[in-house]
Amino acid sequence: MARKSPLTVVALLVSGSLLLTGCSVTEDLSGWWSETFGDASGPPEVREEFPYVREGRIFQDTGQDTEMRFAVTGLERTDEYTVMRYEVTYLGEFSGPNRNLSMAHTLVDPLTGRVYREFLDEDGLKYGSESPNQDGLYPVHDGVTNEYVRYFPRLPDETAQVTFVGSGLGAMTGLPVQDVEEEAADPEDPNGADHLTLDNPPPSGENLTFANRRPEEDALADEGWVQSFVDSEIASTTRDGDREIISLHSDVMFAFDEASLTEEAEEVVRRAATTLATNVDPEDPTITVIGHTDGIGSASYNDNLSVERAESVRDLLAEEIGSGYTLEVEGRGMDEPVAREGGPDDEQARARNRRVEFSYVFDDTVEASEEEEYDDDGLGAAQRNVTWPAPFSDDPGSVVAEGELDGVRLEVYPLRRDGAYVIGTVAFTNTTDEPLVPELGGTEAIQAGGPDQFNKGTLGGFQLLEPEAGLVRYVAQMDFGEGRYSSFAEEVHMLQPGNTYDLVAVYPAPPVDVEELTLRAGPFGEFEEIPVEY
Repeated sequence: MARKSPLTVVALLVSGSLLLTGCSVTEDLSGWWSETFGDASGPPEVREEFPYVREGRIFQDTGQDTEMRFAVTGLERTDEYTVMRYEVTYLGEFSGPNRNLSMAHTLVDPLTGRVYREFLDEDGLKYGSESPNQDGLYPVHDGVTNEYVRYFPRLPDETAQVTFVGSGLGAMTGLPVQDVEEEAADPEDPNGADHLTLDNPPPSGENLTFANRRPEEDALADEGWVQSFVDSEIASTTRDGDREIISLHSDVMFAFDEASLTEEAEEVVRRAATTLATNVDPEDPTITVIGHTDGIGSASYNDNLSVERAESVRDLLAEEIGSGYTLEVEGRGMDEPVAREGGPDDEQARARNRRVEFSYVFDDTVEASEEEEYDDDGLGAAQRNVTWPAPFSDDPGSVVAEGELDGVRLEVYPLRRDGAYVIGTVAFTNTTDEPLVPELGGTEAIQAGGPDQFNKGTLGGFQLLEPEAGLVRYVAQMDFGEGRYSSFAEEVHMLQPGNTYDLVAVYPAPPVDVEELTLRAGPFGEFEEIPVEY
């Protein structure tokens, strides 16, 4: 099921979520795992060690950005749902109604890229722990633990571990899924309605609990896919669900205003053919070749030019890839730009929009043993790289780089592999005496002419550069269909004086032998040799 309307829940202190992770394949990584971690023939053992706990400072709409403890105490898979149980304790002082500014709670399968959000009713209220006044508000008291239950769509049987984001405290990786015949019992004698005001806290040591409401017929939950984007000088690859789109930059394929292929084009198409032969699902071997133009000229002229260019590429591809594939052609002219034209980087934006794409369903059975040949002959931007889900950790590691700009100190932690993705953690500290919001780029793309969709959000302009290969990995997006996207980077809100905030952004993973990447951190500049760890 998919929700068709945005989440609009207001709460005293209601957690939300961030989503991290491009879509990718499950590969046999036993060789790499053994070489990297010693004796092992498969994924790490999945152990249940609940509770899984994170602590840190969260953004709140009032600016009372207090310390919070978030503990996942259960993740049950029943025949009908996935039931998440968690506890929230606010360790600092605050007063009055506050709202956690993190995004909606989200479960991510880091191997497949599937994402799941909570069941809501037609009024946008969450199923599970009911707010006492049925308005989405919950009583919160300093130092008191609130117990919550939330319902998600049922995870597939093969999903053993998930990553959770949405507490406002970064990504909680490696959470084990518990298969149960029946979910745990509802709270006995829920007491949340008895302690609605700040001057009426529960007795010392007593948690707040709430009546439980299971999903009804009107329940809707967002389900989607992680969408990733990897770029190079000659091609880019977008992954979304089970579909890949390889985009060849037309400026290396055609002369201006021409549909005949350049001398360089044959080598580019040969490399694309190698990639397609590896990636296309043999059960659905249809490749659609799609031509696009920039916005110069009339619509009818550009429509014709885009078709002619797609046909030229189709004809050469047919020679290179051989039989066994169905090649279709479409021309979309200037109707689907990926970069905004008319701005200060207009020429770069137009160049980005001039492209020829291959769209197809990808094969999810490719094994890691094919990577060496793939690296040599294929388009690096289209390589899928998957490791095992990252084990849970409440420690981001040591700071490996730092910078300062306009009173904001940026600290960078090691990148961490998690299935098909890497999680980047950074910390922002307001070193001034006044609240401020840092200028981080966001929708103003760092790379001139970069695709708008992957530059949204305050960390959306961050990128990872693989120096030797020249590949650029953008922050991933979550695609819920019907044009609804959510950035997989946490939003940076008002930084209070002296406070430090940890935030994460998620990117498609590089090959397993890549141990360092360059972080492009918007106006803070580039930070080289950021380690990639498991």
